[in-house]
Amino acid sequence: MPSVPWVESFSPSFSARHDSSQSDDAARMLDDLEVFRARLGRAFASTPGEVTVVMHPRPVALALAHPWLPLARRLSAPAARRYYAGWFSEGEIHVLAPGALRARASGGEGSTEALLLSPRHEYAHLVIGAHNPGLPPPFRPRSFRRYLRLAWLAEGAAAWLSGQVPHLRPAIARRLREGERPAFPPAPRDALILGGTVFSMLDEEAGPRAAVALARAIPAERPETALVHAFGRPFAELSRDWRDYLDELRA
Repeated sequence: MPSVPWVESFSPSFSARHDSSQSDDAARMLDDLEVFRARLGRAFASTPGEVTVVMHPRPVALALAHPWLPLARRLSAPAARRYYAGWFSEGEIHVLAPGALRARASGGEGSTEALLLSPRHEYAHLVIGAHNPGLPPPFRPRSFRRYLRLAWLAEGAAAWLSGQVPHLRPAIARRLREGERPAFPPAPRDALILGGTVFSMLDEEAGPRAAVALARAIPAERPETALVHAFGRPFAELSRDWRDYLDELRA
């Protein structure tokens, strides 16, 4: 079967590399990322521009482009694995093309919607990393270990900023059924599907500015200290309230 030629599409802040059959999908993706970047620009002092988006038609191509992605997926809970549908590096994000994202969905409520927000999720990583010096990019063995230590913050903030959290409720319910009692803050295996709930709970209680401030928490700070400072109440109380919040989302 002959290969499909790769082409480029452009918007003011982004460029996309994709096969020639995906030009319409690329244009819609770039338009959405421009809107998303403008929205984040109202919350963060600066947002990266001149970002390249690489759209992969198949999961194997995405995994080959970013070997850290299969490792992160393997370390995650089964309920979260399908939502690792992209990755990021300096000035560049890689995502599955929209058709491949739809094919990856579980068929359950919210799964397709959450996956189609993957480009926003990966771009949010670039914004968070630009404002939190302890987080990648770039990815190296040491920075990947740091990413895992702070995965609840990195993945949680990206899921909240991208708007994925409401669509992940069925995945959250599955995780609570299948696994042991989750840690607070969420362990790396739960970071993508449970980390965003920490930020959405804080948003509901104290507003989006408080949630953005938590995304920019100094990485040397102990998670317990950062969370107590963000919410303004004792850690044990927070842990209990968060688990109640998860039960409400599951219901």
